[in-house]
Amino acid sequence: MSFELFGLAKPILAVLPKLGLNEPTPIQSKAIPAALDGRDIVGLAQTGTGKTAAFALPIVHKLQAQGAVPKNKRLRALILSPTRELAAQIHESVRNYSARTNLRVATIVGGVSYRVQKNQLQQGVDILIATPGRLQDMLKQNALTLDDVQIAVLDEADQMLDIGFLPAIKEILNLTPTERQTLLFSATMPKEIRKLSNSHLHQPLELSVPSNKPTADKVEQMVISMGKGDKIEAISDVLLEHDDKTAIVFTRTKRGADKVTKRLGVSGIKAAAIHGNKSHNQRERALKQFKKGACKVLVATDIAARGIDVPGVGLVINYELPEVAESYVHRIGRTARAGASGLAISFCDAEERPYLGLIQRLIKLDIPAVDLEGESVEIEIPRGAPPKRNQRRGRGGPPRGGRNNGGGGRDGQHKNSAPKNAPRKGGKPRSRKPRRDAA
Repeated sequence: MSFELFGLAKPILAVLPKLGLNEPTPIQSKAIPAALDGRDIVGLAQTGTGKTAAFALPIVHKLQAQGAVPKNKRLRALILSPTRELAAQIHESVRNYSARTNLRVATIVGGVSYRVQKNQLQQGVDILIATPGRLQDMLKQNALTLDDVQIAVLDEADQMLDIGFLPAIKEILNLTPTERQTLLFSATMPKEIRKLSNSHLHQPLELSVPSNKPTADKVEQMVISMGKGDKIEAISDVLLEHDDKTAIVFTRTKRGADKVTKRLGVSGIKAAAIHGNKSHNQRERALKQFKKGACKVLVATDIAARGIDVPGVGLVINYELPEVAESYVHRIGRTARAGASGLAISFCDAEERPYLGLIQRLIKLDIPAVDLEGESVEIEIPRGAPPKRNQRRGRGGPPRGGRNNGGGGRDGQHKNSAPKNAPRKGGKPRSRKPRRDAA
């Protein structure tokens, strides 16, 4: 199938080859015709499957065909994104797709001057990309109205749910016309998203891209079992062992991201951190350095990393395992993109073993494990379920017991074999000595 068969406008078809879009992906093949027909859609597909084009191309086609001009403080299409980084990525894609049209495209996210964004909205826009929190702020300040919205998109709906944006999303949708077209895209379908779909979408067409495993086929995965105190030294060792790869390191907390970034600098490894405490400009600067290769390591929290799509990332390190198993899938999906291969290494201490059990249960795979010496080990998965955030005993406290833990066989253990990328036997990978002036 080709994009021409969808009946897209010539100005759109003219730019697609230059953007490397020659054949539609499976989710695009299913979603674009339905969206062009005006159907509400619930699209289920993993990260990196081409979801942005699946909703953006129909929007650009429809709005440019109408030839209308948006009125002051009004918009015709709204795209909601969970994070600034993903919003920026969507903005770039929409601008590229609409390059040969006169459509006005704007983005409003936190961390940017209200005055600048209000000026963008004053003349009206055709397509607005926004994070829910900043959009609510703008609505309260009467900087815009949603009365003219024809198409609303909820991108990465499950991630917006995880962040706590569900009430904001409902409030925003209630301010748009009831006859609007709504397109919802998500990697997973939790109960809350299903309820949102039932209450705010009109007879939606459900589309999905089948996948036997919720992980990239070409991602080689491994776990290194270690004590909690060993992680800060091991992160430098592993990165130096794989210094030929561009890497993303994931932490659970903003404080952890800063700590890892500082330690990598001491070890002579140039790294940049992105998380919620960084300003918009700081995050943009860090991403640009990473994309250009000025720094080969990006340290990020899950929320800040949403929307990162950098070709050539060869290594993902989970410095701390995520508490939500689906986040592991999103993390390792940062590598092995566009058909390339990739490696995902996860550090696991005793307190994180319940999280490892849930991850292996989700991906239906026993991830090979080694110790710091590179020897194969068996990681015993506790039978107690990991706690929720508000159940832990303080910051980073040990998990408490519970029921329904994911895990291995009858004895609760996983027998894992050593992967080819394990650290060398007989010791940790060599690392450079810290610079005295950097301590």
